[in-house]
Amino acid sequence: MPELIAKPTRIPVPGGKTIDEFVGRVNTGSAAVSVARMAAPGGWEEPAQTPEFDEITVVLTGTVRVEHDGGALDVKAGQAVLTRAGERVRYTTPGAEGAEYIAICLPAFGPDLVNREE
Repeated sequence: MPELIAKPTRIPVPGGKTIDEFVGRVNTGSAAVSVARMAAPGGWEEPAQTPEFDEITVVLTGTVRVEHDGGALDVKAGQAVLTRAGERVRYTTPGAEGAEYIAICLPAFGPDLVNREE
């Protein structure tokens, strides 16, 4: 039977970024997949991480920069990027405009699976 997800759960994070999880460990108890809408202000950045999940990032507005061991990718509105489990990556929003994007993680995002660097 289809399950309506009436609203996401806001997951608090530092730095002005918002995470609204629709499907995942927090909002639906799903460990298989997570789907969240992110909004990050211009100039936002987070520490590098080596997640234990694949992540598909679909950029809705602005630009998300994905730094990796081989360089960096600028992913613009209307584009997507796939990062794979075990890859060291760092996400930022260059410039002043910020970005809104959808993140889909397989298996679902969990703070114990992201392996952020201090």
